[in-house]
Amino acid sequence: MNLEPQVQAKLLDLAAIDTELTQLAHKRKSLPEQQEVERLEKERETRKDAAVTVQIAMDDLDRDIKKLEGEVDAVRKREDRDRQMLQSGTVAAKQLSELQHELGSLERRQSLLEDELLEVMERREASEADQQHAGAQLSKIEDELIDAVRRRDDALADLVTGENRRTADRSALIGAFPDEIVATYERQRAAHGVGAALLQARRCGGCRIEIDRGEMARIAKTEPDVVLRCPECGAILVRTKESGL
Repeated sequence: MNLEPQVQAKLLDLAAIDTELTQLAHKRKSLPEQQEVERLEKERETRKDAAVTVQIAMDDLDRDIKKLEGEVDAVRKREDRDRQMLQSGTVAAKQLSELQHELGSLERRQSLLEDELLEVMERREASEADQQHAGAQLSKIEDELIDAVRRRDDALADLVTGENRRTADRSALIGAFPDEIVATYERQRAAHGVGAALLQARRCGGCRIEIDRGEMARIAKTEPDVVLRCPECGAILVRTKESGL
């Protein structure tokens, strides 16, 4: 392949654009702002789970409280009925003893139920404090996530702007090359990451490997318009005044 030296030199501009586009693509994949968003999203799910766990515990305690209150109420009603029977004066002696015994049992039962109810209500009060704390923590994480998403979107917008600008530059530049050169350049770039590189101080700018003296002597004798390839990595080897030939 043959190509005017000044056009070959433009391949370095194309390679520089492609390098920058590759760097921008890498930044997009490893964006710190995106990593922060993902971290906060995981943290938000953890906080949500904690809030749900607390709510479930509170629901269970509320059911226990309702059940105990119902039992206490039932015992009180039974006590009231027994006392009314005692106060009526119509109870036989044998039944009187049974009522008195039952009242004693009911009083003890009521005391136990009320103690248990008090304990459950105290646990419920503690759970309510846990719920408020979990809610505050969740709100805090959600606020942080909103801010992190904004920063991530701003960073992505900057990258997209840079990518669009350099893609436009590439489109304008690539038309300067023959199709055969473009095809060779693209194949090489797809295979090794660098399509064209500067020959400088006996080294290929793509693979950074030093070219032996015999090959350098051959390159020095090659006409300037001949398109050369790096003997090591295959990149299009661009010769300029910096090549020292």
